[in-house]
Amino acid sequence: MSRTRVVVTGLGTSSPLGGDVESTWDGLVAGRSGVRPITEDWVEDLPVKIAGTAAVDPTQVLERVKARRLDRSSQLAMVAAMEAWKDSGLDAAQASGDLDGDRVGVAMASGIGGVNTLLANYDTLTAKGPRRVSPLAVPMLMPNAPAANISLYVGARAAVNTPVSACASGNEGIALAIDQIRLGRADVVVAGGTEAAIHPLPMAAFANMMALSKNTSDPTTVSRPWDTGRDGFVLGEGAGVLVLESEEHAKARGARIYAEVLGAGITADSHDIAQPDPAGRGGSRAIKRALLESEIDPSAIRHVNAHATSTPQGDIAEGLMLHATLGAHVGDVVVTSTKSMTGHLLGGAGALEAIATVLALHHRVVPPTINLDDLDPQVELDIATTARDLPSGQIAALNNSFGFGGANVAVAFGSV
Repeated sequence: MSRTRVVVTGLGTSSPLGGDVESTWDGLVAGRSGVRPITEDWVEDLPVKIAGTAAVDPTQVLERVKARRLDRSSQLAMVAAMEAWKDSGLDAAQASGDLDGDRVGVAMASGIGGVNTLLANYDTLTAKGPRRVSPLAVPMLMPNAPAANISLYVGARAAVNTPVSACASGNEGIALAIDQIRLGRADVVVAGGTEAAIHPLPMAAFANMMALSKNTSDPTTVSRPWDTGRDGFVLGEGAGVLVLESEEHAKARGARIYAEVLGAGITADSHDIAQPDPAGRGGSRAIKRALLESEIDPSAIRHVNAHATSTPQGDIAEGLMLHATLGAHVGDVVVTSTKSMTGHLLGGAGALEAIATVLALHHRVVPPTINLDDLDPQVELDIATTARDLPSGQIAALNNSFGFGGANVAVAFGSV
């Protein structure tokens, strides 16, 4: 594979903290939680009644007819993609005919897909019969619907892919985008992840497998990575989209560059369908591969946006991974978990956290981990509990994602 340099030129999101990048980033740096009570009637019988719901309903942003033809996961993805595409300046190139769609791709991930559409149409089938099922149900519920709709919006005619690797999906979309550009298959790839699974069935399933926190205190305090009082994650929803380009293509059009995407590592645990390897060996290999592909020394890493979901076992395993891969340099690394504020966006998590990682390098500020009142003694990391400055000069950062099935993805970003 070539050593083509890949850069980030556009960012977009719809998250529990805001309907765009600016409001989301402001919320992250301020340490504001986007976790809130669920207000729908269906929550009454559930053991968990809170979630990181999107701060801005995507139907308020999209055209009404368009929104009705999209599952909520695709709605959130489209809002984020529209912002990222405009932010990159490629919308103007597309409008003027100066963008070659044959060289534009999409790698938009989802962990579950259009679960709301699937279950709503099943309810319709059982209550009203097959003739009342929507003819748009399949194009709305298929996991690649967000990627396909984004490709139509940006006119992408290179590969349009949908990685599905549970909670590692969004980060895997970014890793795939790097490969597409370095293999010469595209000059531009719109990459990221989305999820909208705040629905009684997945929430009941997660709760029954003891994955969700059942803490009934103030919702804003429930997601608490690395704290001794953590007891499970908080489900969130949203999307994150990054526009990645070859450096040559970006500079030729005078694009603003946020950061460089240095490399990625993808591995599997082969340990358990739901639990991570307690020693963190698979995740360690992913980080090592990201460093190797990036051609950087562990000492270059000065920030890690950790996967840390607020589960008892997973948070410990990730700490072991960082010690195993960064060694003596781990004490120089400022670590944070933005899930403390957003909850866990499943397939959208890695993409939203990639945006946070890119902006941390761009602004030289690490958002805090909130609700960390009593650090687990098994975790020996420098965790930011207030916003922290990063040093000047050339530095790098890691964004980690780990998912059910033993999926591990680490992506390394560099400052510019």
